[in-house]
Amino acid sequence: MKRLLLAGLTAGMLLSSCGGKRERLPFLQMETAEKIVDGRTVTDTVFRKIPAFKLFNQDSAVVTEKDFDGTIYVADFFFTSCPTICPTMHRNLLKVYQKFKDNPEVKFASHTIDVKYDTPSRMKAYADKIGVKGTQWEYLWGTRDEIYALAERNYLVSAQEDKNEPGGFVHQGYLILIDKEKRMRGAYDGTLDNEVEQLMKDMEILLRTH
Repeated sequence: MKRLLLAGLTAGMLLSSCGGKRERLPFLQMETAEKIVDGRTVTDTVFRKIPAFKLFNQDSAVVTEKDFDGTIYVADFFFTSCPTICPTMHRNLLKVYQKFKDNPEVKFASHTIDVKYDTPSRMKAYADKIGVKGTQWEYLWGTRDEIYALAERNYLVSAQEDKNEPGGFVHQGYLILIDKEKRMRGAYDGTLDNEVEQLMKDMEILLRTH
């Protein structure tokens, strides 16, 4: 039997008791699994990981989970024509990108939820417009089912079509921090300056300790 222990935590949670500063980061998704060893029931803790995927980036190149091996990365879900939270999210995420630019241990993964409109070429134009070069920041496209499954089942970010919402979609503006073992270590509201600042601090902690 497996049981999910932690999910959907935000940046302000699980601080250490020493002056309110983090010494290490929590794991946001853990499961317990019971098994029989020598006739006794033993409970193991299993840290859930982002699963294998195969998507396309802004250069129409195939990107898989292996392209993030050996790095920490920040993931989010957006769409280029978003009239609400996405512009603020990506202005803030651009600050994070600029801080860690050219660091080979840091990457970014922005998944479009508007798979009909946001072709790789359109996302390439979007990346160029805000000054993102190369593939340290991947803008990822896949089928609707692939993207929505990753968002809701693995990154724990709500995303869905809604014709009554501005732009035709509703989604959460979380920036998700993933460690080198592809485990979730933080969730931050990308529209709030203080949470984006915390994200950058936590990335530095992860780079030092992981």
